[in-house]
Amino acid sequence: MRRSIVILFSLFLLSSCSEYSKLLKSEDYEKKWETAQQFFNEGKYLRCVELLEQVIPRYRFTDEAEEMSWMYANCYYLVEDYYSAIETFNSFYNTFQYGKYAEEAYYKMSVCSYLISPRPELDQKATNTALSNFAYFVSKYPQSQYIEECNKYIKELQDKLAEKSYLSAKLYYDMGQYKAAITALTNSLSSYPDSKHREYLRYMKLDALYKYAQNSVYEKQKERYQDALDEYFTYIEEYPEGSYTKDVQRIYKNASQFLGITSKTSNEQD
Repeated sequence: MRRSIVILFSLFLLSSCSEYSKLLKSEDYEKKWETAQQFFNEGKYLRCVELLEQVIPRYRFTDEAEEMSWMYANCYYLVEDYYSAIETFNSFYNTFQYGKYAEEAYYKMSVCSYLISPRPELDQKATNTALSNFAYFVSKYPQSQYIEECNKYIKELQDKLAEKSYLSAKLYYDMGQYKAAITALTNSLSSYPDSKHREYLRYMKLDALYKYAQNSVYEKQKERYQDALDEYFTYIEEYPEGSYTKDVQRIYKNASQFLGITSKTSNEQD
């Protein structure tokens, strides 16, 4: 009995495939559109795409064109082919930007650009694109139902860029490339003032300035030790009881001695 069921099911599949192949080769575009809708509702998105690619050019200037193109873009979205979804939603938006699906199309395109954003260690071009897309959406549709979600995505993408900036600056610091580290750390502190790594970034910058001064030719050391001292006061002002106080006070003492300044720790100054 079970064998018979398997055979019948296999014959049904073969018949279905044969009918689908015939439909693909046929000139009955109305039937193709009808079947594409059926496939979409059944979750057969790849077959739906095949049919729509044949149908859409035939209906380009008809009332059905918008519906077909919307379904086409959503097929890629639902199979998680986000690169193709971005392309098709963007094309849809440019063609039907005054239509009933325009707002949702741009939102979904933005979400897709978020979903392909890589981890912080990698190049963040896609992350910047996603941020630009969401920023445009928020300005274009300020009353949209998607605004709250957009703001969440924006915050997450900004945090990723902050993490990338931190990792890049830390790499220079760990490699002992202190001049490059100082520049990268300064940029990171300025660009991402709310970074969760802010105190460590501030400490690395101080330590990089100090070690850069140590490794400089004598003629430049005075100026560079003074830069380290200036950064010391910036750190202490922001983090009077910071996690790196012991190391920070050591830097202050050594830099002050080189400059011939009577050094006092922050506790002694109080």
